[in-house]
Amino acid sequence: MSAPVTFLVASPHLRGGLFEGAVILLLEHDKKGAMGLIVNAPMTQSVQELMPELAGHPERAWLGGPVDPTLGWCLYAQPVNMDGELRLLPGLTVSSSLDVLRAVERSGQRFMLVLGYAGWGAGQLAEEAREGTWVWVEQATPDLLWDVPADGRWQAALDRLGVDASRIVPGGAQA
Repeated sequence: MSAPVTFLVASPHLRGGLFEGAVILLLEHDKKGAMGLIVNAPMTQSVQELMPELAGHPERAWLGGPVDPTLGWCLYAQPVNMDGELRLLPGLTVSSSLDVLRAVERSGQRFMLVLGYAGWGAGQLAEEAREGTWVWVEQATPDLLWDVPADGRWQAALDRLGVDASRIVPGGAQA
């Protein structure tokens, strides 16, 4: 069995800007910093508008975060057995390789094209968590990503924890 993936769910007190109501798939978190992809921010442009060679994909591309919006990520269910893939858990694989994206598209499986990412410096995410900016939701399946519409992911993530957003107080936990 694979380890669960972590979604960062924006506190209801995080107002204004790109991260209000955000759900972020955390890809890396260590002493050097953290990075993840916002998974509930569809862009106005479609995949085929951004990449004409992927004609036949009118679905929206996604804004993964404010850092390096020229860097693309592909989230998809089944590995295509190429270099550059990272299987996060059964049913969820990620890659930033253009060759992998093309192979995923040829495989006929659904995918998300995500541009940019969210990043934090050393200790920054831990501090934001202490301040109550993020609620951490661990999931052993990718159904939050694949089975819940983007506009419902924030509430669905909180529901999985049994958390009533109206009862979250600003400032985080202090010991």
